Amino acid sequence: MNKKVIVYTTYDCVECTFVKKVLTENGIPFDVRNIGESEVYQKEVERYGFLGVPVTVVGDRAVKGFNPELIELLDPLKKG
Repeated sequence: MNKKVIVYTTYDCVECTFVKKVLTENGIPFDVRNIGESEVYQKEVERYGFLGVPVTVVGDRAVKGFNPELIELLDPLKKG
């Protein structure tokens, strides 16, 4: 399965840092989009129906926060 993973984040977001750490530890490549740096990124998050971060996008699915739904979404992408 080769789906692009995007993590929307902000500076000093502890939960965002945790999501990125879990992705890295599981060998899942991802792009980071800091909504504090780009109004375009903020609008992308809003189009997914969220106002805050972290928002993780895999393919056409988006999940806010770090929760069982995110783990389920990432499970098929884990390497190793």
